[in-house]
Amino acid sequence: MMETAEKKKQPSYMLIWFVLLVLTIVEVGVAYVSSLPRNVLIVVLVGLAIWKATLVAMYYMHLKFERLRLILLATAPLPLAIILIVAILLEHAR
Repeated sequence: MMETAEKKKQPSYMLIWFVLLVLTIVEVGVAYVSSLPRNVLIVVLVGLAIWKATLVAMYYMHLKFERLRLILLATAPLPLAIILIVAILLEHAR
């Protein structure tokens, strides 16, 4: 029985780190090279940041391997963050 516990698939932290590095390079590239309108640029950068935060939470904070209750507890503030981001974007658009 101990063998099955040891055979649990562990995430490839180096692969996740590499994906985060690539996303960071894409963010910097989009921010400095992009000729997108400002509102689209903000949405793209926030989307990339959310993607990176999700990867960090899932793998480095081990939420992918936790019970549903803990995941719900960790993601409960997300609706408030989305409301605040939308409010800021709407205020900026005025």
